[in-house]
Amino acid sequence: MQDSAYTLETDLSGLKPAEWKTRLAALSEELGLFQPLGMRHCASFIDEGNTLLVTFETIQGIQNLSDLAQPLGFDLVRNLGWSHLCLISDGDTWFRDDQVYAFFDQLVDDGFFEEFDKVVFYGAGPCGYAACAYSVAAPGATVVAIQPQATLDPRMTEWDERFVEMRRTSFTDRYGYAPDMLDAADHAFILYDPYERLDAMHAALFARSNVTRRRLPNFGDAVQTRLIEMEILYQVISMVGSDKLSNEALTRLLRARRNNPAYLRNVMALLDKTDRPYLMTLLCRNVAARLRAPRFRQRLQNLRQRAADGDFTLPPEA
Repeated sequence: MQDSAYTLETDLSGLKPAEWKTRLAALSEELGLFQPLGMRHCASFIDEGNTLLVTFETIQGIQNLSDLAQPLGFDLVRNLGWSHLCLISDGDTWFRDDQVYAFFDQLVDDGFFEEFDKVVFYGAGPCGYAACAYSVAAPGATVVAIQPQATLDPRMTEWDERFVEMRRTSFTDRYGYAPDMLDAADHAFILYDPYERLDAMHAALFARSNVTRRRLPNFGDAVQTRLIEMEILYQVISMVGSDKLSNEALTRLLRARRNNPAYLRNVMALLDKTDRPYLMTLLCRNVAARLRAPRFRQRLQNLRQRAADGDFTLPPEA
């Protein structure tokens, strides 16, 4: 077998979907296994260490978020020596498929998850739903889910009109209602922006004694992307794998948002919407003093003019 760190450097970017899947299958089979699961799903397994990361990802997400067009977990295999099981879908399917159910049933029957000292499930959005739902197959696992849906059963979540095309898909049979599937987990971390109303409503359904629901205000509707930009997503997952993630540790990591342009623009937009010139001045002063931020410098000049016109009183200079 080739050295895994070297093999996992293989660049899969720029390939058409069929060729990408063929190359990923060959790479996975060198280091573990690859298994097609019907027309829209497949599974890739890299056999390395005693910690297993189970991720749920889409082909489109992998190609957009990874420079090498590789599943997210490959970086952790390279850097930490973890094993990695990646469930991949073509488009957003929420992994509601009989062949995916059968795959996890077989893993349970084979005692697959029992071979690892630690199992971590991860996903975002529809993949976050799947990470929660399928974690029931590995009792004692830890789950990190970003903006997960609890279910798309219209009898439960008719208020969510984003995914009406999924309403004929059953969310009430096997591996169905995601919050209930977390009952066997050691702990789950649900990350979401409370200002994204529908995401917050789904997050509320995950209220459980073994669930930490962490609010990330002003991260917007692409929380996973923000965490990748801040270079803390891998740290979050790594700390979960070593049982070191807590609310306090997460708070320290999230200080990176102070340097993230998208986050800072979202804060600016909120203060604009609520017309808070005093707080906007404090924000613009802080950002302009630390970062190359022409938009914030221009806004600060505009605020000073508003104050000179008597519209509000500027906060004192530090």
